[in-house]
Amino acid sequence: MPAGNYANLVGSCCLPSRHSPATNLCCLPSPSVRPTNFEIPAASYTVFTMLSLTIWLPLYDRILVPLLQRLSRKEAGITVLQRKSTGIVFSTLTSLVSALVEKRRRAFALTKPTIGISPRRGAISSMSASWLIPQLVIIGVSEAFTMIGQVEFYYKQFPENMRSIAGSLYFCALAGSSYLSTFLITIVHRTTKESASGNWLPENLNKGRLDYFFYMIAALQALDLVYFLVCTKWYRYKGSRENTIEVQISSEKPAV
Repeated sequence: MPAGNYANLVGSCCLPSRHSPATNLCCLPSPSVRPTNFEIPAASYTVFTMLSLTIWLPLYDRILVPLLQRLSRKEAGITVLQRKSTGIVFSTLTSLVSALVEKRRRAFALTKPTIGISPRRGAISSMSASWLIPQLVIIGVSEAFTMIGQVEFYYKQFPENMRSIAGSLYFCALAGSSYLSTFLITIVHRTTKESASGNWLPENLNKGRLDYFFYMIAALQALDLVYFLVCTKWYRYKGSRENTIEVQISSEKPAV
């Protein structure tokens, strides 16, 4: 399914685009957890993604799958491609939540009293960095559907002698997505620096429009979802009745 692999590459490209700004934003809001003076290092905020992924997987396997099995009468509750499309929906939701949180953070930095000035990065917003936790949690749920569904698809649908190649394709998609993400950010820098709103991604994010960037990522993910659904419409699972009939017909054709 080359088209599905392309959709996976495009969808994965949005992951670095969300993780990196989220880590940077942790340095801009107040990282303290009120009412104590306990501080969480900015880079360790990604632990919330890992926690949500770790917590969601057993909940999905023990609670949601049995419920879906009763409703759909399928062994896994939903198909592998349905699981992956659900992950893309959550991924799009993550970008929308990120845009709304960034809009609020920027408004706090520009209109509310700040807690200090960071060299070259501007005013530090008084908004708590805890506002970033929801989007990081949704990323974990998205990865539980998308990434695990992708690996399951490769191992179930590829021929047995190509399963090692399937595993490598997954990591190749992650590597390619990082390059695509960097390319996307470069394009945004070059196309927005001369615009009326200014550069969306300057070093001082208070002068930029990171929320516009997140909205753009959400639009790309929505297009990726449509493309992926078109691909799944025509896909036939290995061992399905349609594929079996096609194989039988091709094997019965006389040799010329």
